[in-house]
Amino acid sequence: MAVRAKVMSGTAEKGNKEPLSLWSRDFILICIHNIIVFVCYQMLISTVPIYVNELGGSDAVVGLATACFMVAALLMRPWVGRGLDLYGRTGIWFTGAVIFALLGMVYNWAVTIPLLMVCRAVHGASWSVVTTASATAATDLIPPARRGEGMGFFGLGNNVGMAIGPALGFVIIAASGFGALFWSSAALSLLALLLIFAIRLPCINEDHSGAAPAFWEPTALKPSLLMFFAAFIYSGVLTFIALYSAELGLSDPWYFFTVYAVTIILIRPLAGFLFDRCGQQAVIAPGFLLLGTGMIILSCATGLTSFLLAAILTGMGFGTLHPSLQALAVAVCAPNRRGAAQATFAVAFDIGMGGGALALGLVARFGGYSGAYLVSGVIALIGLFVYRLIGLKVEVNNRGNQASK
Repeated sequence: MAVRAKVMSGTAEKGNKEPLSLWSRDFILICIHNIIVFVCYQMLISTVPIYVNELGGSDAVVGLATACFMVAALLMRPWVGRGLDLYGRTGIWFTGAVIFALLGMVYNWAVTIPLLMVCRAVHGASWSVVTTASATAATDLIPPARRGEGMGFFGLGNNVGMAIGPALGFVIIAASGFGALFWSSAALSLLALLLIFAIRLPCINEDHSGAAPAFWEPTALKPSLLMFFAAFIYSGVLTFIALYSAELGLSDPWYFFTVYAVTIILIRPLAGFLFDRCGQQAVIAPGFLLLGTGMIILSCATGLTSFLLAAILTGMGFGTLHPSLQALAVAVCAPNRRGAAQATFAVAFDIGMGGGALALGLVARFGGYSGAYLVSGVIALIGLFVYRLIGLKVEVNNRGNQASK
């Protein structure tokens, strides 16, 4: 089924006058779409570890399930970014959303570890298509002068998803089992698919010079490297927090997810505002320090108070880093290279998520969950050191125009 993007007149890519309004009809719709996609994602990534345990899998297999999802997403990202720049946004976006919705149903027949791993891999590939396309489309819709703020609000989809998804997933499992969980995920994915038809995207001038666009965007590499460290840590939070809470005797792991997500929801708009007004130096180093402190406290947690304090600090750190680094990744590239820039950034995220799940799974096997989170704290400090070492040269002036210095 062919799907064509609706074109808005007077886009920000043409002429000297750029609209400063962020909350257009289409930006609101794409934010809703993103929320639904991440509710589905968070419903499964927080509950699949329990499903793996029910199928007889070990902690290492739990990490492998997350890694299968992320590695498949990683392998797909460069092709998606290239396709978005070469063929446009909507058709690729729609195709990925169809597969993403279908996979929610297919989980019902994944009753062995090998079948589950295949489902996770295909689901990860389709998820990478949907999220790369929607993030690129959101970048097209956001005025450059408000890109940090806009990406902060768009990225709230992940955090609203985390606030709702895990709790919803655990409630559905408790009430009706994993079958109901998978059907619910499929239904929500279908709703996200239908929203694509209502979103009108601006016309972006593609490069039809005959040369195929590169898979990677060089200007996005430094922010993407830093995102790798944050994602490495994030993978441990998503993959093992439910099991760690049980080890601590806390029966409701969704407390952590909810507090963590609400913290990010509150911090992201502020982080985006500071990024647009003060530049990256005001948010990135503090973000790594907050993330590292949260992980160290989590590794030493003995009860609910320290558990939730870690959730707050970790949420502040990741909520500061992610929108700022994502805005930097598209700061200086040409409009028709935004797909590649988003793909470069997302590949780094996926490598961090997949590598972190595997590495921290092995650490958890031999050193416990506490040891895994202590290692995560060290990784945050390494990320801070690398930030100081490589020195990001992209600054944002008070008019929101990005320039490489």
